Amino acid sequence: MAEAAAALASRRALHFVFKVGNRFQTARFYRDLLGMKILRHEEFEEGCKASCNGPYDGKWSKTMVGYGPEDNHFVAELTYNYGIGDYKLGNDFMGLTLVSSQAVTNAKKSEWPVREIAEGIFETEAPGGYKFYLKNDSQPSSDPVLKVTLAVSDLCRSLHYWSDLLGMKVYEKDEEQQRALLGYADNQCKLELQGIKGAVDHGTAFGRIAFSCPKKELPDIEALMKKESQKILTPLVSLDTPGKATVQVVILADPDGHEICFVGDEAFQELSKMDPSGDKLLDDAMAADKSDEWFAKHKIQKASG
Repeated sequence: MAEAAAALASRRALHFVFKVGNRFQTARFYRDLLGMKILRHEEFEEGCKASCNGPYDGKWSKTMVGYGPEDNHFVAELTYNYGIGDYKLGNDFMGLTLVSSQAVTNAKKSEWPVREIAEGIFETEAPGGYKFYLKNDSQPSSDPVLKVTLAVSDLCRSLHYWSDLLGMKVYEKDEEQQRALLGYADNQCKLELQGIKGAVDHGTAFGRIAFSCPKKELPDIEALMKKESQKILTPLVSLDTPGKATVQVVILADPDGHEICFVGDEAFQELSKMDPSGDKLLDDAMAADKSDEWFAKHKIQKASG
C-alpha cells in the first residue's frame, strides 16, 4: 500500500491543451493580461505544399505558457494551425481558475471584458471563448493556477475512472452540486469535475489534459485500461522531437471522451526545460505569419476547426 501511494504521489498535473485561431490576440491575453511567461515555442512544417492551403497546409505551432517552469507549474499548451481560423466550442471545458489580483487589474486597465460573478471572483474569456476565472488576491509563491474544470455527464462514473482507476485523491465532493475536486498532490493544480445534464459535447475545440508519471508506470496504466475496457486513443508510443529528448506517452479518453495524456516524467523534464528565447521565437513567428494575407489573396476563407 505504501509503495502504491508513493507511486501515485510521483504523478504531476502538467498542462491543458487549447486550440487557438488568433495567435496574436491569444499571446496578448496570456502575456499582457494574465501575466504569464512564454516558456518555449516550436514551429512545425508538415503537410503537402501543393494542397488547397498552399504553404500553410499542415503548418502549425506549439507554445507553452505559464507562471513558472513546467516541472512545478501547471501551464497552457497553445496549439495554432495556420490554416484554421476558429474552432467550435462545446460544453466540455468549463474553465481554468487562477489567483492573480494583477490579472484582474490588467483586464480592467486594458478594457478586456471581465465581470465579477462572486465576491473577489472575476470571469473572463480567452480568445476563442475559453472561460477563465480570476481570484482577486495576491499571487501565491507557489503555482497560481488552482484548477481546471471539466464537464461530466455522470459524476459517479467519472469518479470511479479518475479516482479508482487513475488514482487521484478526492479532495472535495458535493453530490448536491454534482461536483468533485481531485488531484495527485496538495500543491498541484486540481481537476474539478462538474456534472451537467445531458451529454458532454467536445465541439472541435476539444482540448487535452496532461500528466506525468515515472516512465515505468506507463505500461501499467495502459494494461489497466485494457483490463477495464476503457478507451485508449494512442497506445504506448515513443515520440521524437528533433534535437530534444524522446518521450513515451499513452493517451486515454475518460467515459465522456476527455482526452488524457500520460507522459514519462524523466524524458519530459528534459524536453520541457524553459527556453530563454521563447518570447522572441513566438514574436518572430507571428511577425512572419502571412497566412491571413495569403488566404485573402487567394479568396479562400480559413477553415473552421
